[in-house]
Amino acid sequence: MAVSTSPEAPIPVGEVSRLIGGWIDRLGAVWVEGQITQLSRRPGAGVVFLTLRDPSYDISVSVTCYRQVFDKVSEVVSEGARVVVHAKPEWYAPRGQLSLRAAEIRPVGVGELLARLEQLKRTLTAEGLFAAERKRPLPFLPQLIGLVCGRASAAERDVLENARHRWPAVRFEVRNVPVQGVHAVPQVIAAVQELDALPEVDVIIVARGGGSVEDLLPFSDEQLVRAVAEARTPVVSAIGHEPDSPLLDLVADLRASTPTDAAKKVVPDVGEELARVHQLRERARRALGGFLDREERGLAAALQRPSIQHPQRMVEQREEQVTALLERGRRTLGHLLDRADSELVHTLARVVALSPKATLQRGYAVLQRPDGAAVRAPSEVAVDEELRARVAEGEFRVRVAAVPGADFEQTVPTRADS
Repeated sequence: MAVSTSPEAPIPVGEVSRLIGGWIDRLGAVWVEGQITQLSRRPGAGVVFLTLRDPSYDISVSVTCYRQVFDKVSEVVSEGARVVVHAKPEWYAPRGQLSLRAAEIRPVGVGELLARLEQLKRTLTAEGLFAAERKRPLPFLPQLIGLVCGRASAAERDVLENARHRWPAVRFEVRNVPVQGVHAVPQVIAAVQELDALPEVDVIIVARGGGSVEDLLPFSDEQLVRAVAEARTPVVSAIGHEPDSPLLDLVADLRASTPTDAAKKVVPDVGEELARVHQLRERARRALGGFLDREERGLAAALQRPSIQHPQRMVEQREEQVTALLERGRRTLGHLLDRADSELVHTLARVVALSPKATLQRGYAVLQRPDGAAVRAPSEVAVDEELRARVAEGEFRVRVAAVPGADFEQTVPTRADS
């Protein structure tokens, strides 16, 4: 139930401490997991004091227990060990301090840790944090490399020396942090986020030498894995040796088996690149030389062609062909004209021979009735009928004097037309 207070009616500090103690007492005993950071066993004292810290967060709490409780696990529990404590929260009102009164302490074994890591691995895999499509490619030649490692550690030396041996001009932004213990996770996360915020950093290497499973646990922490997954800068994991495989290897954009391997994968070798440049230059020179040789041979072959050496010969050949075709055309046209002229003369002769005018010129005449019809029989005319007679030199009018069929027929001309 909330306490009603006001500026005019405040409650004393002691009352606040008492209320907090009452709320905490209602919590009851709980199981708590953490890592021991401080352990104090005073000689002759019946109580053991230790500090339990959350490896993922910068939070710790004091724990007290009776010596007989701690003696049960004293041979397997020391500073840095992970434990599970069954304790009841207690509030020390005079100092306003929260602590845990442990009734049982259980060390977290390697098998249990590995089982928890496997469960965490399945959970993060289901979320897609380890998917291949999330991996970002590393730049060919990073201008500035961020390095997260232990201070004066072998991992730092291996990365820096090998990288500078491969590419002397490489630059590093180093962040020295604890790489094991209770302070490792939050400081590694802070270093990664700080380097990720620098726009000039092209890639981040998280490096650590080999160690036991417990030593490498910080690099399988869920908070660190999620921080690396959210980073915009490509991250390279170089933790431990080849057999070691913390969860950071799965979420990183590139896994290196060792810190030395990370330097080799992030920085190109200047000698190898120069050799590759020389090789490509030689290939380009040979390709260009071969192209020029082929073109030169093709040009020489083209110059050897008759059409190039004697271009006028083609014109002369065409001129002879044109002249021959012209003569042939003239002869053909002349023959056609002669044949047409001969046919025209023969046709004209036939026309003249068949013309009525030729008949008239031999002394014949054509009698025509007034309607223009030619008279072909005597029975077609009547006495006194006027007819027109056409002769070779003109025509004239005649009149029928006798009936057709009489012994004597006489025609009387009426008028001649010339």
